[in-house]
Amino acid sequence: MRYICLIYENEAQFANMSQSEKEAIYRDYYNFQDGIKKSGHYVAGNPLEPTHTATTVRVRHGKAQTTDGPFAETREQLGGYYIVDAKDLDEAVAIAGRIPGARFGSIEVRPIMVVPATLDDWRQQVAAGRA
Repeated sequence: MRYICLIYENEAQFANMSQSEKEAIYRDYYNFQDGIKKSGHYVAGNPLEPTHTATTVRVRHGKAQTTDGPFAETREQLGGYYIVDAKDLDEAVAIAGRIPGARFGSIEVRPIMVVPATLDDWRQQVAAGRA
Protein backbone atom coordinates (compact mmCIF):
# COMPACT_ATOMS: atom_id res chain seq x y z
CA MET A 1 0.00 0.00 0.00
CA ARG A 2 1.15 3.52 -0.67
CA TYR A 3 1.35 6.19 2.02
CA ILE A 4 2.17 9.87 1.84
CA CYS A 5 4.42 11.29 4.52
CA LEU A 6 3.77 15.03 4.77
CA ILE A 7 6.67 16.89 6.36
CA TYR A 8 5.71 19.89 8.50
CA GLU A 9 8.43 22.23 9.70
CA ASN A 10 8.80 25.72 11.07
CA GLU A 11 10.15 27.72 8.11
CA ALA A 12 11.44 30.53 10.32
CA GLN A 13 13.40 28.08 12.47
CA PHE A 14 15.03 26.57 9.39
CA ALA A 15 15.79 29.99 7.90
CA ASN A 16 17.64 30.98 11.09
CA MET A 17 19.92 27.92 11.07
CA SER A 18 23.58 28.28 10.22
CA GLN A 19 24.83 27.03 6.86
CA SER A 20 26.55 24.08 8.55
CA GLU A 21 23.32 23.11 10.37
CA LYS A 22 21.39 23.25 7.08
CA GLU A 23 24.05 21.16 5.34
CA ALA A 24 23.84 18.54 8.09
CA ILE A 25 20.06 18.30 7.67
CA TYR A 26 20.31 18.04 3.88
CA ARG A 27 22.96 15.32 4.27
CA ASP A 28 20.56 13.44 6.57
CA TYR A 29 17.78 13.79 3.99
CA TYR A 30 20.00 12.48 1.19
CA ASN A 31 21.04 9.52 3.36
CA PHE A 32 17.42 8.81 4.33
CA GLN A 33 16.26 8.94 0.71
CA ASP A 34 19.12 6.69 -0.47
CA GLY A 35 18.14 4.21 2.24
CA ILE A 36 14.48 3.99 1.30
CA LYS A 37 15.40 3.73 -2.38
CA LYS A 38 17.67 0.78 -1.61
CA SER A 39 14.99 -0.88 0.55
CA GLY A 40 12.36 -0.51 -2.20
CA HIS A 41 10.05 1.74 -0.17
CA TYR A 42 10.65 4.95 -2.16
CA VAL A 43 8.04 6.01 -4.71
CA ALA A 44 8.50 9.78 -4.85
CA GLY A 45 9.44 12.77 -2.76
CA ASN A 46 10.28 16.43 -3.03
CA PRO A 47 10.78 19.48 -0.88
CA LEU A 48 8.42 22.39 -1.45
CA GLU A 49 9.32 26.02 -1.97
CA PRO A 50 8.56 28.28 1.06
CA THR A 51 4.96 29.19 1.82
CA HIS A 52 5.39 32.78 0.63
CA THR A 53 5.51 31.31 -2.92
CA ALA A 54 2.15 29.55 -2.46
CA THR A 55 -1.20 30.56 -3.89
CA THR A 56 -4.45 29.31 -2.39
CA VAL A 57 -7.40 28.81 -4.75
CA ARG A 58 -11.06 28.67 -3.71
CA VAL A 59 -14.12 28.58 -5.93
CA ARG A 60 -17.19 30.24 -4.43
CA HIS A 61 -20.42 30.73 -6.33
CA GLY A 62 -18.68 29.66 -9.54
CA LYS A 63 -15.88 32.24 -9.22
CA ALA A 64 -12.26 31.38 -8.56
CA GLN A 65 -10.63 33.41 -5.81
CA THR A 66 -6.90 33.36 -5.16
CA THR A 67 -4.88 34.55 -2.20
CA ASP A 68 -1.14 34.61 -1.71
CA GLY A 69 0.32 32.15 0.72
CA PRO A 70 -1.16 29.19 2.56
CA PHE A 71 -4.74 29.01 3.78
CA ALA A 72 -4.03 29.30 7.50
CA GLU A 73 -1.38 30.64 9.81
CA THR A 74 0.25 27.78 11.67
CA ARG A 75 3.42 27.18 13.65
CA GLU A 76 4.52 24.50 11.18
CA GLN A 77 4.24 24.63 7.40
CA LEU A 78 4.13 21.84 4.83
CA GLY A 79 7.72 21.63 3.64
CA GLY A 80 7.81 18.48 1.54
CA TYR A 81 6.64 14.93 1.17
CA TYR A 82 7.59 11.34 0.48
CA ILE A 83 5.37 8.71 -1.05
CA VAL A 84 6.37 5.28 0.17
CA ASP A 85 5.31 1.70 -0.44
CA ALA A 86 4.77 -0.05 2.88
CA LYS A 87 3.10 -3.31 3.85
CA ASP A 88 0.94 -1.55 6.47
CA LEU A 89 0.56 1.60 8.57
CA ASP A 90 3.07 0.37 11.16
CA GLU A 91 5.79 0.08 8.54
CA ALA A 92 4.88 3.49 7.06
CA VAL A 93 5.06 5.08 10.53
CA ALA A 94 8.46 3.46 11.12
CA ILE A 95 9.72 4.91 7.83
CA ALA A 96 8.27 8.34 8.67
CA GLY A 97 10.06 8.26 12.01
CA ARG A 98 13.38 8.16 10.15
CA ILE A 99 12.62 11.31 8.12
CA PRO A 100 15.04 13.96 9.41
CA GLY A 101 12.27 16.57 9.75
CA ALA A 102 10.61 14.44 12.43
CA ARG A 103 13.36 15.58 14.81
CA PHE A 104 12.26 19.24 14.71
CA GLY A 105 8.83 19.18 13.05
CA SER A 106 6.15 16.57 12.48
CA ILE A 107 5.30 13.98 9.84
CA GLU A 108 1.70 13.25 8.92
CA VAL A 109 1.27 9.73 7.51
CA ARG A 110 -1.82 9.06 5.40
CA PRO A 111 -2.82 6.16 3.17
CA ILE A 112 -3.20 7.10 -0.48
CA MET A 113 -6.65 6.23 -1.77
CA VAL A 114 -6.67 4.02 -4.85
CA VAL A 115 -9.10 5.57 -7.30
CA PRO A 116 -10.73 3.21 -9.79
CA ALA A 117 -9.97 3.92 -13.44
CA THR A 118 -13.58 4.73 -14.34
CA LEU A 119 -16.79 5.78 -12.66
CA ASP A 120 -18.31 2.40 -13.56
CA ASP A 121 -15.40 0.64 -11.79
CA TRP A 122 -16.06 2.81 -8.74
CA ARG A 123 -19.76 1.95 -8.79
CA GLN A 124 -18.88 -1.76 -8.90
CA GLN A 125 -16.60 -1.34 -5.90
CA VAL A 126 -19.31 0.53 -3.99
CA ALA A 127 -21.82 -2.19 -4.82
CA ALA A 128 -19.35 -4.81 -3.58
CA GLY A 129 -18.74 -2.82 -0.37
CA ARG A 130 -15.09 -2.06 -1.19
CA ALA A 131 -15.35 1.72 -1.59
